[in-house]
Amino acid sequence: MQGVGFASRGEANSRGIRRRALGAKRRDIIEQFLIETAVMSGSGGIIGVALGLAFPPLVASVSGIPVVVSPRSPVVAFLIVVLTGIVFGVYPARRAALLDPVEALRAE
Repeated sequence: MQGVGFASRGEANSRGIRRRALGAKRRDIIEQFLIETAVMSGSGGIIGVALGLAFPPLVASVSGIPVVVSPRSPVVAFLIVVLTGIVFGVYPARRAALLDPVEALRAE
C-alpha cells in the first residue's frame, strides 16, 4: 500500500505542478491532495476494519479458541489509518504547492 501511495503521489505531484502552472492557488493544490489522501486512506481503513471484523469469527470456528474484538479496536484502527494517510499526504501537497511552476515544468 505504501509503494502504491508513493507512486500515485509522484504522479499527483506532476499534476499539482501543472495545475500550479495554469494558475491554481497553493491552497487549492493542498486541498486536492488532502482530499485524495483522505479518500484513499479512508477506503483502505474501511476495507481493513471489515476484514478485521470478518476474520475473528472464522478463526474462532476453525481453532475452537474464543476470539473477542473490543468495540474500540476497529474505531481506533480506522482513525490511525486515516490520520497516517493525511499526515503523509501533507508533505507532497506542500512540496507541490511551494514549487515554482516554471522551474518545476522545466525540470519535468
